[in-house]
Amino acid sequence: MNDLSSRNPDWWRQAVVYQVYPRSFADADGDGLGDVRGIAERLHHVAALGVDALWLSPFYPSELADGGYDIADHRDVDPRLGALDDFDAMVAEAHLLGLKVVVDIVPNHTSHRHPWFQEALRAGPGSAARDRYVFRAGRGERGELPPTDWQSVFGGSAWQRVPDGQWYLHLFASEQPDLNWDNEEVRADFRTTLRFWSDRGVDGFRIDVAHGLAKDLTEPLRDVGDLGPTGEEALEHVPPGSHPYWDRDEVHEIYRDWRKIFDSYTPPRTAVAEAWVPDARRALYARPDELGQAFNFEYLQAGWDADELRRVITGSLRTARTAGASATWVLSNHDVVRHTSRLTLPPGTDHDAWLLSGGRAPAIDEAAGLRRARAATLLMLALPGSAYVYQGEELGLPEVAGLPTKVLQDPIWEQSGHVRKGRDGCRVPLPWTTGGPSYGFGAAGAWLPQPPVFAAYAVQAQDGVEGSTLELYRRALRLRRKLLEGESLTWAPDAPAGVLQFARSDGWRCVTNLGDGPVPLPPGEVLLSSVPLPGGGVLPPDTTVWLA
Repeated sequence: MNDLSSRNPDWWRQAVVYQVYPRSFADADGDGLGDVRGIAERLHHVAALGVDALWLSPFYPSELADGGYDIADHRDVDPRLGALDDFDAMVAEAHLLGLKVVVDIVPNHTSHRHPWFQEALRAGPGSAARDRYVFRAGRGERGELPPTDWQSVFGGSAWQRVPDGQWYLHLFASEQPDLNWDNEEVRADFRTTLRFWSDRGVDGFRIDVAHGLAKDLTEPLRDVGDLGPTGEEALEHVPPGSHPYWDRDEVHEIYRDWRKIFDSYTPPRTAVAEAWVPDARRALYARPDELGQAFNFEYLQAGWDADELRRVITGSLRTARTAGASATWVLSNHDVVRHTSRLTLPPGTDHDAWLLSGGRAPAIDEAAGLRRARAATLLMLALPGSAYVYQGEELGLPEVAGLPTKVLQDPIWEQSGHVRKGRDGCRVPLPWTTGGPSYGFGAAGAWLPQPPVFAAYAVQAQDGVEGSTLELYRRALRLRRKLLEGESLTWAPDAPAGVLQFARSDGWRCVTNLGDGPVPLPPGEVLLSSVPLPGGGVLPPDTTVWLA
């Protein structure tokens, strides 16, 4: 059981948070789709890992145009996933097991099925209902051209025309119209949403697309030219805070307003920003009077290279200190190729092309990938700050790159013109047992097909098995809780080339060999190793040890 005090307002600073993608975690009613009751029934697995908190990706009413991030009601549960009573029961069970509960808040957009958007379509141009969103007249002689050249993250124009001739903005799928955060009614509604979930016992929030809410909507709207549609690539070419719709300075007043709500609870509700912005800008979202913490994705994006990882770790710790926050670390989530597969791909591999090949070009060695993933995990868990673990990585699950195109659900597949397969390969439902129509996920099949190899990765196949990835995570998380002290590290000045070695404030050390050959194992008691050591005083490649 988690031993963090429920009264500790700083529980999040060095927490391990387990991300659940609800539709792929556990299916209690046998309809092939994961649900809230399924999560509650499997919470003992999460608690037994030794994590501190549970983060739920969206479980709200949605037509699943974007995997649940197209929300028709921000204050309810999708009927296919359960009801508010089920949610309350799950939160109560999580708290009984010592787990905090964090939920996704998606403030940049709604579903096109949201009552507000349906009202806006009926109300017409110039109405108060349309002002909650971003509607504009088109360009061209008859308004037949989009208002600007802004592009959707998923591909194509970020503007969609409606029958009366106006266009609405959608930075993601066309089923996800962007809200107008200059509108006070929008701001008030999200204050209500934050209180609604906080009052139901939610301990914190993960803020989706936190850098996208504020937009420069002064007329005439600006084109972005060659800046590109996404995150840091676009932001590198404009003065900080001045892009038309990403990472604008005005977004921070929204989060300062939210912080007043968070701090009105005891203990204060926590928050973490998903903000794809350069390092220095990320610190702004993590300030104590704003969200308090922000994801850094550099660790996830870094190659398996000692020098690169050392730069990333050092920079991330510096940025967190600047903000008065703690650092965050993540290797996998619902949007990226699972790190068991990703870390063994050759440097420079185009992940979209690899997925299109069904994971065959290049082919990868799953055993080698798992070895590297285990080493990367122990490195991550030794770092000061919060670690975010994605469901299934504790089983060593690989990316399911070979999904047939006919089963794909991610809108990226269609919006990209079938040149990007999308994110379904990391969202395939979990295997709990070694047999059954969905390996214990539910009584019937799963909404995405699971490959036969999942049987070997199932919880049932690994539970209690010495050396299994599941048992490695359990041992590492138990040990981490005992060792954790302070929020700093000291790099070893004499580490061999290709080796990362650092000491934590209380004296224990982490050593990772990212090189091609064995290196001498530093003196000390081996507390934990990502793979069994061969003896002879050497540390093999792709191996991490924790030393007393």
